[in-house]
Amino acid sequence: MRKRLVILGAGESGTGAAVLGVAQNWDVFVSDRGKIAQKYQDELNLNNIAWEQEQHSEEKILSADLIIKSPGIPHTAPMVMAALQKGIEVIDELEFGFRYTQAKMISITGTNGKTTTTLLTYHLLRQAGLNVGLAGNIGRSLARQVAQEQFDYYVVEMSSFQLDGIDQYRSHIAILCNITPDHLDRYNYDVNAYANSKMRITKNQTAEDYFIYCADDQLTREAMSRNPFQSQAIPFSLQQPVTQGAYGLDNLLHILIKEKFTLDMHEFTLRGQHNAYNSMAASVAASLMDVRKDSIRESFTNFQNAEHRLEFVQKVGGVDYINDSKATNVNSAWYALESMDRPVVWIAGGVDKGNNYADLKNLVKSKVKMIICLGLDNIKIHQAFQADVDLIINTSSAKEAVHVASKMAEQGDIVLLSPACASFDLFDSYEDRGRQFKEAVRHL
Repeated sequence: MRKRLVILGAGESGTGAAVLGVAQNWDVFVSDRGKIAQKYQDELNLNNIAWEQEQHSEEKILSADLIIKSPGIPHTAPMVMAALQKGIEVIDELEFGFRYTQAKMISITGTNGKTTTTLLTYHLLRQAGLNVGLAGNIGRSLARQVAQEQFDYYVVEMSSFQLDGIDQYRSHIAILCNITPDHLDRYNYDVNAYANSKMRITKNQTAEDYFIYCADDQLTREAMSRNPFQSQAIPFSLQQPVTQGAYGLDNLLHILIKEKFTLDMHEFTLRGQHNAYNSMAASVAASLMDVRKDSIRESFTNFQNAEHRLEFVQKVGGVDYINDSKATNVNSAWYALESMDRPVVWIAGGVDKGNNYADLKNLVKSKVKMIICLGLDNIKIHQAFQADVDLIINTSSAKEAVHVASKMAEQGDIVLLSPACASFDLFDSYEDRGRQFKEAVRHL
């Protein structure tokens, strides 16, 4: 008799897990408390997979031999607690995909920079000719690719939520970009608990594996001391030279793995201090995978960053418009502002996740001409920065924000959408916010 696999959540990861479940001869049932997108309904029907939406049928779910939950569902959710009390194993989709592949995992986590580092690492390996897939928080689900492709390696972006759901999953190369307070509501407002979760990226690693980390990040160093691991620790730093790993000095990145070589950041498509960190992490990973230095150097000159991450939209009337809608916390906005080299009209605001704007004050004073708020409740932004800029204006749509920005910006300025907040007051998602911004810019 076939074993029963129940999947909670029918987004990309859940549907991908269902496809792999069918390929591995599980009896699959998918349950989503919300509405399932039409493309995923069609895919489930095509594969003859039973599903339900806008409800969780307890009897059907608790008859499972194994449950895969969406990373967005916490372990404290009543249905998950009920399953665990019954002795049913509950895992995430990445763990499930890992169990059915021999491919090696290059896994990347961190509060900020993980998407760019993931895309950059994937780009370096793919340009070098490796047979590599891109999965996790980005692109197609790992489980779907394991079912349908034959990759030797996967570059996997992992959130703390996904790391909480792994058991056997093992990273050959693990990268921890940095740790800053985020998602603390999920971790009882304890930054150490959140940091410990990030360190789960080293789980199951052996002495043959590698852990690449930012030596300049205090929370990372503290988390490493609390969470012993078996892999080889390799640092990267902008503050001090290292004997193995990578360090930066005067816009030159020095990579020291099997051979030493230097990269000139002036030749990169990526700009800013935060991208120097991302570039070092990706370079170290590629070097460990025996990618040639000439290939690494060339790949940095033709890399295109992710949509909604410091994405250049277009120049209108001598003003550059940049879409950084993925900056949903203060740290991400800090990185964006830090990399600006001309006067900024800053579009910010949305759903505040308990933001402390103090970290941005010096950057705002030195770089920002005016702030355009894009959200329903902007009072905290007004209070934080009213002494630092000449003008703060409230708007309630991307179109209005762009219109105001185009009237106020002068030739040579940058209009930067980098909200430092979630998007759900006015938009469906940060992607929706970014696309509406781009659409408005194109209609100027």
